[in-house]
Amino acid sequence: MSSQPTKGAAPLYADLDGDIGLSFEFFPPKTDKMDAQLWEAVQTLAPLGPRFVSVTYGAGGSTRERTHATVARIERETDIPAAAHLTCVEASRAEIDAVAEEYWAAGVRHIVALRGDPPVAGEPFQPRSDGYASAAELVAGLKKLRPFEISVAAYPEVHPEAGTAQADLDNLKRKIDAGANRAITQFFFTPDCFFRFRDAVAAAGIGAEIVPGILPVTSVAQTRKFAGLCGAAIPGWMDRLFEGLDELPAARQLVAATLGAELCRQLYAGGVRSFHFYTLNRAELAYAICHLLGVRPKVGAREQAA
Repeated sequence: MSSQPTKGAAPLYADLDGDIGLSFEFFPPKTDKMDAQLWEAVQTLAPLGPRFVSVTYGAGGSTRERTHATVARIERETDIPAAAHLTCVEASRAEIDAVAEEYWAAGVRHIVALRGDPPVAGEPFQPRSDGYASAAELVAGLKKLRPFEISVAAYPEVHPEAGTAQADLDNLKRKIDAGANRAITQFFFTPDCFFRFRDAVAAAGIGAEIVPGILPVTSVAQTRKFAGLCGAAIPGWMDRLFEGLDELPAARQLVAATLGAELCRQLYAGGVRSFHFYTLNRAELAYAICHLLGVRPKVGAREQAA
């Protein structure tokens, strides 16, 4: 078999149209230094014209105030639509509804509605008798409260608590039927993983937009930890590519950008036109991947958050 490249084949990233929708996820900062890092990331990514950026909500609502402050500041000081994560954990319906009303008053019109992780890792989720018992119930409650745009989570490799892939799909359908506008997937590392899931979603009669979640590898150890918690598989070949790079952060970043861009390019070739990046409050890898996909700063986009 010849090892020569196909004659006349175009380079993978040559003159792509940049015809994709972007969104980015951040987490609320704990310190002044982390706050500065977050806003540097916001400033870097804002000119790419994302559809929205989202801010996470800690286990058990542990970051409620910081999440609200971060979302409100993005909404107030930038041109980017901000989406707030909201969970069912450790709160009554009245308390959750009050938080949602505070977001609405702050100008936030988009909620990422999640069941949420238990406050103690490894313990099963226990809904409060006066709370929302599931993400589907939360979606329905939010829709009754205000006409929020709502995103929910999806799991290409099945939620660890779902039991079966069919049960997981049934739960996703309940969330969409309750009024969610789209689903954002948990991260994954092979395009076939997403394509199989997309086909299964369509076969289940779910017509909502399914946006792939992309996790650029900023830290190998952290990525392994995240993957273990959510059931995402790290291919052996990918794990081996990062071997020996623990003390070479610049080289590790180049490898991470290459792998992330290749994944997104294959998804793009399969018809995907929307991507959600889990940034971990760092912009460089997501920006580089978007650039390779043909995205350029939008004319008139605000390049700095106040």
